Amino acid sequence: MATLDLENQLVTVIVLFKVKEGQQIPVVEKVRELFAIAKQQPGFVSANLHRSLDNAKVANYAQWDNMESLEGFRQLPEVQELVAPLQELVEEMDSHIFEIVASESKVGTPVINPQEYFVHFAEFRMPPTNQPRMIELAKEHVGPAMSLDGLLSATFHRSLDGERVINYGQWENQDAISKLTQRPGFGSEDGYWTGLAENEFHLYEVILSEDKAAQSS
Repeated sequence: MATLDLENQLVTVIVLFKVKEGQQIPVVEKVRELFAIAKQQPGFVSANLHRSLDNAKVANYAQWDNMESLEGFRQLPEVQELVAPLQELVEEMDSHIFEIVASESKVGTPVINPQEYFVHFAEFRMPPTNQPRMIELAKEHVGPAMSLDGLLSATFHRSLDGERVINYGQWENQDAISKLTQRPGFGSEDGYWTGLAENEFHLYEVILSEDKAAQSS
């Protein structure tokens, strides 16, 4: 299983697919095929398939031992054959390498398991010069955010290219996260990220997890 640990030295790749209208299920199926290949490769640790409840997005949160293993997987001919038709089903495929920079949890070290929690990806896009300040503000806000009812964990990631910060949050139920969206400061016009980043937010469920432990089961 994927473990979201500040001390984690693994390579974390998050891929967010903005799907064309009506294409979420076909995108999910294509990503499942990629998972089947990935889990057979050396250096693979975990891959976790998420679908947004509004049908707009599909997400993969994956971990690898090192960049060489990840790049080797990406260059496989069978992977390239799947990626081409997948790109026809999406408006955007946003992929970056991340490291965890801040994490708070009520449930110990966060892990990703199917059907366990509702998940949000808060996607912050920014020029690289703004990322350091964005990370500072994320660290200031992640602790107080844990006072929210129903929020079980919040883990901020920074992309190594400086262009993204992603908050991966785990929620006990949908009602709790609905209350969050109604709080002052949540909107894009008045959030702590205003002037630094653009924010996009979707609620997901985890529908499939693959990990290297499953290879021998």
